[in-house]
This record gives sequence, C-alpha cells and structure tokens, in this order.
Amino acid sequence: SDNTKEGFLSRMALNDNKAGMEGLDRDKINKIIMETSKGSRFYENELKKEQQVNQRIEKMMLQKAQITEQQLKKAQAQVERVALELERSRDLTRVIVHVDMDAFYAAVEMRDCPELKDKPMAVGSMSMLSTSNYHARKFGVRAAMPGFIAKKLCPNLVIVPPNFDKYRAVSDEIREIFADYDPHFQPVSLDEAYLDFTDHLEKRQSWPEIMFYYDSIAPFTLLGIAPNMMLAKVCSDKNKPNGQYVLPSTREAVMDFVQALPVRKVSGIGKVSEKMLNALGISSCSHLAQQMALLSLLFSETSWHHFMQVSLGLGSTYIPRHEERKSMSTERTFKELSKVEEQLSLCRELCEDLAEDMKKEDLKGKTVTLKLKNVNFEVKTRALTLQYAVATADEIFAVAKDLLKMEIENESPQPLRLRLMGN
Repeated sequence: SDNTKEGFLSRMALNDNKAGMEGLDRDKINKIIMETSKGSRFYENELKKEQQVNQRIEKMMLQKAQITEQQLKKAQAQVERVALELERSRDLTRVIVHVDMDAFYAAVEMRDCPELKDKPMAVGSMSMLSTSNYHARKFGVRAAMPGFIAKKLCPNLVIVPPNFDKYRAVSDEIREIFADYDPHFQPVSLDEAYLDFTDHLEKRQSWPEIMFYYDSIAPFTLLGIAPNMMLAKVCSDKNKPNGQYVLPSTREAVMDFVQALPVRKVSGIGKVSEKMLNALGISSCSHLAQQMALLSLLFSETSWHHFMQVSLGLGSTYIPRHEERKSMSTERTFKELSKVEEQLSLCRELCEDLAEDMKKEDLKGKTVTLKLKNVNFEVKTRALTLQYAVATADEIFAVAKDLLKMEIENESPQPLRLRLMGN
C-alpha cells in the first residue's frame, strides 16, 4: 500500500542533511531504493520498525487526548522549576571543540590507494556500508545503507572491505596531535573527539592556525567550536565538508543558534524521537521549549530532561579527564546477547559490580554511561548527567536501564544484538 511505501521511505530515504547529499534527485533515488529492497530482509525489518513507531505515535496521541488543562498547568509549573535550576548551571567559560573526520574510513582508503580518489567508493560490504566518499554521495549512497542497494544506485561503486587495524593506526597519529592541544581530550570513536581548548587558548593569546597539520590524513576535518559539548557537536556539522563553525560564548548567541536548530541535528534525538516529535508538531528546538509541559507528560523523565537541556542550549562543559580517577567502569564481552530480559539482568549485574567498586574507592558519580557494542562491532555510548551524585546499584541501574531501553526501542522490532555491554 502507499502507506507502507511511505513508511519505508521515511526510514530509508535520502537524508538531505548529510554533507555531500544536497540537491540530489530524491524521487529517482528513492524509487531505486524501493525497487531494490522490496522483499529483502532489510526491507521487512525497516517496515516492521516503521509500523512499531507508528503504533507508539498512536499510543502517544491517545495519551495526549486524555490530558486535562489541570495536568498541563501543573506540568508547566514543574517544567519552569526545572528550567530555572538548569539555567543556574549554565557555564559559558569553556571553549569546547568537537572534531569529526568526515568520511574517515573512506579518506584513509583513498590516501592508501589514490586511484580511488576519483571514483565513487564506500567502505563496508554488500550487506552494510560504514561510510562513503563524496563521489558516491552524489548518487545517494550513504552509511548504514546495504551495499546491494548502493550498487543499484551507483553501478560503478567500488566497495572496499573495512580494515580497522589500519584506521586505528591512523587514528592514533591524529590523537597525538590532539594531545598537543588538550592532553585530556576525549575520543568518542576512531574519527571523532572532544577537546577543551580553554587552557590552550590562554597559553596562546592569538587564535592558532587551527586546521591542524594532517592534510595528508584527512582532508575533511570538521571543527565545531562552542561553549559546551552538545553545541560543539552540532557546530561541527554546520560547514561540511571542510569547515569550522564558531559559536560565540554568550547566552544570547546560544539561544539564537538553538531556536532555528532542527531537532534531528541534535545528538541523542534519532529517527524515532524525531518522528514522535514531528507528530506533535515539533520540528525545531524552539518548539521543544514551547511544548515542554506536554512533553513532560508524554515522555520519560530521562527523555524530557534531555529535550529541555537541548532547548536551553545546555550541554556538558566538562570533558572527563583521563588521569584523574573521576570515573569508574566495568564491561563484559560475550558471543551474542539479544533477549531483552537477559540484557536487563546483565545491565543490573554490571551496575552492582560498579557500585561495589565505587564503594571501595569511596566514589560517587553524576554521569551514568552505558557502552554497547553490537554484532557489527559498532560501539555506542549513551550517557546521562544527573543533578546529583549517585553511588548505589539501584540509583545507577535506574538510569542505565532507561538508557538501555531507549537503545532497545530504537532498534525495535529488531532485537538489539549485543556483544559487549559496559557502564
């Protein structure tokens, strides 16, 4: 039916806000994606996911219809209290940089095999691509797309199998450079990191020629410079493929920047949340602020607090430093874990181990992080910073469980297939 087609496309279709994907012939590309994927397991999965999101939206709309004026008033008062509290925590004194090597795996492969430079190429396999170069993006080929669909969009596409040891080696070279600017920088993945430039800038009063010195490694280096990590990440996406974007450190500049920001651009608001928010007429971060009372009644506390921080342009200003023993973690690797009950009980066990270790060191922590590696070896970390420090297994699990459930929901109806969990 047209509806299912619509649904599939809304998940799989061309995402124009990806660098190098502007101005393409959407209809033609979407038609090819549809025709190629029909009947594949991939297609069935996407449709199932779509149906599930639609069911969640229906449920949410029913819930919304039940809300009384009285409840909204009460929620509004609570929302205002939380907003005041959060506003007090605003810190504009740091200069945080988010570095993102665009098309990193592809850039490394093109460096090692220059004849790939002028060809459309992607790194991955026929079942899934990790990244694609800009020539390939012109055909609508992108990360997280099965290679067999990409080949239909772009018959000349060269698919190079990934070589993680090589990417890790290149990443290590780049990290040495990062350390010159911020010895305590935080790597997020092989091609992404946060740095705190505040001290470096004090040392060098004049702004350095910041485009680092590794053109030979990755010509596409994106820098977002802003007062906190959330904003820096959004800024690094701003002038793709090759630029930097500086957001001034004033409340006014931050609020202006956030007003016009589409919710999808914010880290932590994925396809599913975006669709649910769109169903409520929310597409930009300024709408988030306007509808906050309603959101607090429809979403989990974890989610609406995150939305509120986003709408105020707040994010972490503290990049966890390596050498201070400020964090503790524990993790386990296994063959595959895809049953929800088993995942939750493992998560619980890990929280108990962690609480025990923390007790020994007399530590408490404000940020709870969940680390997951799936069967495709993709690592995700999800973190939530609380207003108060926690230490007991119950307190940690209360947050970790929410973070895990969000990941399970994002994957559903597919199971979340894990090979490592940590926190």
